[in-house]
Amino acid sequence: MSLVSTGELVAKAAAGGRAVPAFNVITLEYAEAVTAGAAAAGVPVILQISENAVRFHGGRVRPLAQAAAAVARGGSADVALHLDHVTDIRLLHEAADAGFSSAMFDAGALPYADNLAATLAAARWAHGAGLWLEAELGYVGGKPGAPASAHAAGVRTDPDEAARFVADTGVDALAVAVGSSHAMTERSASLDHPLIARLREALPVPLVLHGSSGVANDELRRAVSAGVAKVNIGTALGIAFTGAVREALAAKPDGADPRHFLDRGREAVADTVRELCEVVGA
Repeated sequence: MSLVSTGELVAKAAAGGRAVPAFNVITLEYAEAVTAGAAAAGVPVILQISENAVRFHGGRVRPLAQAAAAVARGGSADVALHLDHVTDIRLLHEAADAGFSSAMFDAGALPYADNLAATLAAARWAHGAGLWLEAELGYVGGKPGAPASAHAAGVRTDPDEAARFVADTGVDALAVAVGSSHAMTERSASLDHPLIARLREALPVPLVLHGSSGVANDELRRAVSAGVAKVNIGTALGIAFTGAVREALAAKPDGADPRHFLDRGREAVADTVRELCEVVGA
């Protein structure tokens, strides 16, 4: 396999009426599991490292990014490396040197005019550095500290506003609010599929679905058919990993070798990745 660019993977998926599954990576075990699951499904994937994951690792992005890239190069599926939900411009400026081909700059909590100005500056810098840049409009629910209005039922991205935003910022992809929410532990979200189709028609760039862990398989398939080209998945992996580790700990409460427990978690994540790759990327 090869380490390829996010833009290349997303463009190919969009042209073929598919989506690229993009999985959040928190530890080395996650990177190993995602690449194994992708290889089993025969589907290219994106390894995403979020600003929160960087914070978990003491604010250092390079160690995890370079480990993920090394794992990706040793697998059999095409993999891209993406820096996700960046709000710190200093972290964004580390992306290219750390090995990422793309980033998602998240100014979605700001008022529209401020979001536009910040995203425009980020896009200009990213393109100068050779990076593909994703942004967000129509705040996706479920984030800590989000404005109250962002969580109100029915909040959606307006196609006309989104078209102006893309034209004015020059971003390469747009994450849209169509009914999903971050950090959902139950797959009960109902997506606005007609809106996805309208957004796809209105925008010249690929659509990204965030909060996909809370979306059932059939809903995900319909979203891809309607025009979503990148599907972000994080919480589902955490559920699989922690559930398997809990079971392993319960079965061997006196065990002292963490590899026994981490291995169960890694296997569970790989199985989850394989299933979701077959849903959105096949």
